[in-house]
Amino acid sequence: MVISPRHNTRSCRPCRPSRGGALLAVVWLVAALSVIALAIAATVRSEVERSTTNAEAVRAYYLAKGAIDRAALYIQWGAAANQPGRPPVYYLRGMRTLEFRLPSGVVSVDVIPESAKLNVNRVDVNDLLRLFLALGLAPPDAAELSAAVDDWRKPPGAALTPFDRYYLSLTPSFPARHASLENVEELLLVKGMTPELFYGTYVPGSGDSLVWRPGVRDCLTVYGRSDSVDINWAEPPVLAAVGLPPQAVAMIDARRNQRPFLMENEISELGLGGFEGVQRLQIGGRSIFTLRATARLLEQDGSLSATRRGIAAVVDLNERTVDRPFTTLRWYDRAWKQ
Repeated sequence: MVISPRHNTRSCRPCRPSRGGALLAVVWLVAALSVIALAIAATVRSEVERSTTNAEAVRAYYLAKGAIDRAALYIQWGAAANQPGRPPVYYLRGMRTLEFRLPSGVVSVDVIPESAKLNVNRVDVNDLLRLFLALGLAPPDAAELSAAVDDWRKPPGAALTPFDRYYLSLTPSFPARHASLENVEELLLVKGMTPELFYGTYVPGSGDSLVWRPGVRDCLTVYGRSDSVDINWAEPPVLAAVGLPPQAVAMIDARRNQRPFLMENEISELGLGGFEGVQRLQIGGRSIFTLRATARLLEQDGSLSATRRGIAAVVDLNERTVDRPFTTLRWYDRAWKQ
């Protein structure tokens, strides 16, 4: 009799998943959920910070807007309220800045007479040439740009000028105005004008430093005069354009950075009588001013917020209406202060 091997009567069970694999899957799931939670938290935090910044920017905007209205009224009231020998109550001719400390923030308003710039529709071509040279253009480029600006504002002639043919050759083409400019931004269309030259840019200074060089928009206007300029706010290239040499420009710039010129005799005390262009210097302007307001909010602890908002307006204080004591000629929702 043959005895067969003992048969295993236990039933075969399917292989069970490893407990280690299940634990690993749980760990990966928890890690993924943690990453998602952190991403959502970071997004929420950034959105909250952005909303807070936007809200502060809106508050600062209206704070600056109100300060511009107040500054315009201070200029109007200043002439009548100020008395000789006493501190100015509102605004004194020649003051560069009005400071307003309000319950919600601090606003600095630069009072810039349009007479600090040269009128682009009246300025002499020689003054334009000196201005563009002072703004860093090479002599041939400065001469061509001066001629182009003069051609743009002159009445049309019987034949096309070389500048006319240049504008008509562009794509898209356009004709030159051949009339007075309505705003200074039209100069961006003139042959030879570049955005860097118009808006200003940084240029290498001493060593590795960069210094700000103003642009054409800071030097020319359609509202100012050309026979004289305000000594407190005229940019150094404007002072050079009216005929002042570099040493005189440096003396004026150093003096007004310490304190503004408030009286006419302060100009003569500088000893610049022998320089050409001194007779074209004046203090203050007439009725048209650029008011540039920079507002910063106050934190709960009294410190200044990092949010800074600047706006500007060109106002005519002599043009009054029934509901407005002055007329706003131009408005800039963004104004950068150097």
